[in-house]
Amino acid sequence: MDWGTELWDQCDTIDKHTQSGLELVEKYVKFVKERTEIEQQYAKQLRNLVKKYASKRGKDDQENRFTNHQSFQDILNEMNDYAGQREVIAENMMIRICCELTKYLQELKQERKSYLLEAKRAQQSLENGYKQLESSKKRFEREWREAERAAQYAEKTDQDLNATKADVEKAKQQAHLRTHIAEECKNEYASQLQKFNKEQNQFYYSSIPQVFNKLQDMDERRVQRLAEGYALFADTEKRVLPIIGKCLEGITKAGANTDSKQDSLTLIEQHKSGFDRPGDLEFEDYSQGINRTSSESSLGTPKGPLELLGKNRNKLWPFSKKSKVFVPEKSVPTATEDFAHLPPEQRRKKLQRKMDDIRKELQKEQDQSEALLKMKDVYEKNSQMGNPDSLSPQITQTAQNVERLRGELAKYESWLMEAGGRGESVRYSSHLNNNGAINRPNNANSVEGDLSQPIYTEFEDDFDDEEVDAPIGQCMALYSFPGSSEGTLSMQEGDMLSVVEEDKGDGWTRVRSTNGDEGYIPTSYVKITIPQ
Repeated sequence: MDWGTELWDQCDTIDKHTQSGLELVEKYVKFVKERTEIEQQYAKQLRNLVKKYASKRGKDDQENRFTNHQSFQDILNEMNDYAGQREVIAENMMIRICCELTKYLQELKQERKSYLLEAKRAQQSLENGYKQLESSKKRFEREWREAERAAQYAEKTDQDLNATKADVEKAKQQAHLRTHIAEECKNEYASQLQKFNKEQNQFYYSSIPQVFNKLQDMDERRVQRLAEGYALFADTEKRVLPIIGKCLEGITKAGANTDSKQDSLTLIEQHKSGFDRPGDLEFEDYSQGINRTSSESSLGTPKGPLELLGKNRNKLWPFSKKSKVFVPEKSVPTATEDFAHLPPEQRRKKLQRKMDDIRKELQKEQDQSEALLKMKDVYEKNSQMGNPDSLSPQITQTAQNVERLRGELAKYESWLMEAGGRGESVRYSSHLNNNGAINRPNNANSVEGDLSQPIYTEFEDDFDDEEVDAPIGQCMALYSFPGSSEGTLSMQEGDMLSVVEEDKGDGWTRVRSTNGDEGYIPTSYVKITIPQ
């Protein structure tokens, strides 16, 4: 069929171009996936690098007090955030580009397949019509020849003198029949020809152009979508550039925060020994024949400066090679517990920090003890809320913890005074009563024992001269509470109260009523709303 060769060549060219476009989309998706893998590996290596060089000693380590060490840790933190942004880039590329384009590519393949199938169906329909046309044409040709032969035979029979009238009539009827059949085949051929021409005209002017237009529209949409994917590649980077810029600014700021003078002062402060400088040595004039006592004349050679220092040598030079550990003259319970192996100044700092930690823990235990006592009192008033005897083990354990912490605090305070410091802890001469309550003396500045030097103590009353705390939220009473025990607040169902202090795990919340009264109420009795 020479009439369709050029057309199908064009169809093949268009199909190859469409296939090439789809392959380009696949290449771009693979490219973005590999870029995503690179970003993920890069972020992973950055995090491993940060983890490798990050300080494992904690914030309380002495090295972290130097600005150059702090800056390095800040840089590691910024690099960790930077790695997080690289992960964001990889994730966005995978979701916004790879996944979307892969899904769109599958849709394009299905659409292309449907268009090619539509063109193939149109081609098959046209070929079937052409076959029917050829068949009707050949039949018409065959029947017309048979009609001509029948007509010639009838004419020949009519002219034959020996033929009977019946033979002549029969030949004429046969010729007439063949002519009628030929006319029918002619009409059928004409009909098939008209039908084929119509189908051919529809094929070339409607069906195939529509398929070409659909393929063109599909390819244009593919190009547009691919262009959007190209832009998303850059947009993904641009979105995180401000945050990456902040990370880089943080690194620059970390470098600017490094202060060599401050680091020198910090080093001096950390390792300041507190030893007194030795005084001048006196001149000993051996030429005057000084009469020495028996104890003095027992030494045959003159004493050098270090020999004259005697037992104080270790105190003056605690970090010498021969005396790496400072050994105090007085025996102590445990060398590692009272920090006696450190120079005086460093020992005082260590003891002071230890005392601060004990005070915090002591305050926590005291708060828990007070809360338990309040809860026990509420249980005694209202047995439905719980059994008061069930709190006795906790109250006893808390009382023991308070006594233990007070003993440790007094012990460290004595060591601090021995090191030349001053006591700053609150001294209570009383202990917990039988119920575990804290009995505090009227005079909070009283001290225990007789000491050779004055002790400066500090005390802050629990509620006297205390500023009114600002409410941190609101709550509504779900049930009525009598508040008959000391420290509690009565309320009725539906009352609105201000939350002053949240529940610390003991089941009680400190609130304030509309008239300004404050007290504790059961946390389970109210619905608390704290704004974020």
